[in-house]
Amino acid sequence: MSGSSPAPAPHAYLPRSGTDDYAVVSYDLALDYRVATNRLDATAVITGRARTRLTAIVLDLVHLRAKKVRLSGEKRTKHTQNQTHLRITPAAAIPEGAEFVVEIAYDGSPVPRRTRWGALGWEELSDGVITASQPSGAPSWFPCNDRPSDKAAYRIRVTTEQAYTVLATGELVEHSVSAGRGTWVFEREEPTATYLAAVQIGRYTLEPRRTGGVEVVLAYPPALARRVLADFAPLARMLECFQDRFGPYPFPSYTVVVTEDPLEIPLEAQAMATFGASHVDGRGGSERLVAHELAHQWFGNSVGLAAWHDIWLNEGFACYAEWIWSEASGGPSANALARTHHALLRVTAHDLVLADPGPDAMFDDRVYKRGACTLHALRLRLGDDRFYDLLRAWCAEHRFGTVQASDFEALAARYADEPLDAFFDAWLRGTRLPSLTE
Repeated sequence: MSGSSPAPAPHAYLPRSGTDDYAVVSYDLALDYRVATNRLDATAVITGRARTRLTAIVLDLVHLRAKKVRLSGEKRTKHTQNQTHLRITPAAAIPEGAEFVVEIAYDGSPVPRRTRWGALGWEELSDGVITASQPSGAPSWFPCNDRPSDKAAYRIRVTTEQAYTVLATGELVEHSVSAGRGTWVFEREEPTATYLAAVQIGRYTLEPRRTGGVEVVLAYPPALARRVLADFAPLARMLECFQDRFGPYPFPSYTVVVTEDPLEIPLEAQAMATFGASHVDGRGGSERLVAHELAHQWFGNSVGLAAWHDIWLNEGFACYAEWIWSEASGGPSANALARTHHALLRVTAHDLVLADPGPDAMFDDRVYKRGACTLHALRLRLGDDRFYDLLRAWCAEHRFGTVQASDFEALAARYADEPLDAFFDAWLRGTRLPSLTE
C-alpha cells in the first residue's frame, strides 16, 4: 500500500456515534446517585454551536430515559428517543454558527453498553462505581455527542451517600455534606473528549501530594495503602522524565484511583487513571502500566484523536513511553525492548495496517507494539535530540487539540534530513513489517 491510498472515512469505526452537525462547547452535569440501588437522577445542560443548519439535535444516550427536554428560548421542546439516541426537534431550525443550550432531565439504572469491545461505560463495583468509556461508553451515563474529535469543557456535580468519596473529571471546586449525603463539584476547562470524562465512586482514602512538580492525588481503599504507596513511589520520577521528553504536564493535576475490585486493564481519563486491586502488588509489578497511563495525559488526552482509525497515535506513543521510562529508570533500553517486540511482531500475522487497523483490531496488541516500533525506528533515523524535539513540538503545537496521522508525518518531516514518505508508507500503510533500520 502507498501513501496515495485513500484515508479511512473519519467516523467509519463508530458511524452511529455522534455527529459533525454541531460542536459541544460545554457539559454541565448534575448527578444524584444512590450506590445501594444503582439509581441515577440527573440533569445535563449542554451548550453547543451549530456547524450547519440544524433541524434536529441528536445526542447519544443509552439505557437511560430522558424525562424532560427544554431548548433555551422554548416553552416546550419536542423530543423522541430510542435505545441509543435522543432526538431533539427545535421549534425553528438553528442557523449555522448559532449557539444553543439544551437542558435534559434523565434517570434510570445505568449499566454498561454492550459493544464489540466488551461492556463499556458505567460499571458497578462491589461497593462503588467506575466509568470505563473508551471508545463508546460515555452515553451510558450522560447524553453527549460521542465523537473523540468533539472536545468540550465540563462541570460535574455528583451527590451520593456520605460514606463514599467521588473523583470526577476536573478540579475539585466544592465539597459539602447535608442530610447524610455528600456533594462533590468538579470543573474541567481544558477541552475533553467524551470518552475521557469520568466519575469514580468508592470508599477511598485521599492522599494529595506535590510530586514531580505536579499536584497529584492518590485515592485508594485503606486496606491497600501499603501496596499502593509502594507501587506509585516512582510516579514523581516518571513525571520528571516525561516532562523532560514530552514537555510540561498538560493539566493542573493528576489523579490516580485504585479500586478495591480487580480490573482487567487500567483506564485513562482526562488527568486521571484508574487501576484495580489486581494492578498493585507492592513490588512494582505494574510499573510499565503506571507509565503507560501517565503518558496518555500527553498522547491521547491533551493531543487527542480526530478519528479512531489513528488510535496508534494514542497507544503506540503510550507504549513507547513505557520503553522510554524503562531506559530512564535503569531497566532494559528502549532499543532492547524495540528489538524484542519487533522480533515478536515478525512471527505474528502480517495482516494489520497500522493507519487503519479496523474496528475489530483497534485495541489489538500489534497496534501498540507496531506503533511503538514505528517511533523507535523514527528515533533511530532522526537521532535522540531531534526525536525528542519532535515529541515536544508535537505536544506543544497540538496541546488540547485533535490530530490525525498526517499531522505527525508533516511535523516529523521538519526534523528529517531526507523525505520520510517511504518510511511512513511502510510502517503505517503497509502490512509487511519493516526492519527497525531500513
